[in-house]
Amino acid sequence: MRRYLFPLIVGVVGCAILISLGMWQLRRMDWKEGLIAQIQQKIEDQPVTLPAAVEPSMKYLPVLVSGQTTGYEIDVLSGTRESGGGYQIVSGFVTDDGRRILLDRGFVDQDHKRASRPPVRLEVAGNLHWPDEKGSGTPAPNLAENVWFARDVPAMAAQLGTEPILVVAAEVRGDAQGVQPIPVAVEGIPNNHLSYAAQWFMLAAVWAGMTVALIWRIRQRQF
Repeated sequence: MRRYLFPLIVGVVGCAILISLGMWQLRRMDWKEGLIAQIQQKIEDQPVTLPAAVEPSMKYLPVLVSGQTTGYEIDVLSGTRESGGGYQIVSGFVTDDGRRILLDRGFVDQDHKRASRPPVRLEVAGNLHWPDEKGSGTPAPNLAENVWFARDVPAMAAQLGTEPILVVAAEVRGDAQGVQPIPVAVEGIPNNHLSYAAQWFMLAAVWAGMTVALIWRIRQRQF
């Protein structure tokens, strides 16, 4: 019996650890789903005028802005299921009270990247946003071709001479100039905890099988 004791202890402890990790991921999934629901509710709240003081803690706040684009823009490499590859158009925008901010007007396909988009007056309902898109492997912007590979609010603000404030348009009144608004949505928020939990539970099952196989092998050697 003592021959079985050590592999049995290792098997039980290993399975317990792996199962506990799977349960922790399930709890994380519940937490993330609650967080996503809160974000969705915030996105859908009644829009307000752009606050005088804006900070990243106001992410997703629905706002109303009216004014005029500057005619200067940043084209961020992007894509949609319907249109394929294209660009997210981020324009400089001067509000009616004289503030210079960034306006993510939406999407154009590759054929319309170089279309003329002179200054135009717009009334916009959208959301404040600070996208977390730039990683260590993100290439630097190609300024010669005006192609960016991530929305980086401070860098875009410096390039276009605006405050580091980005409004992502959900609805636009005025001449959209062929740009299709892409509202802020929760679909892009990762929630992979269920798949992580399944992986831990599968490892626990494999560990249990290996433990049974080891004990069986020890038992066979006795005969």
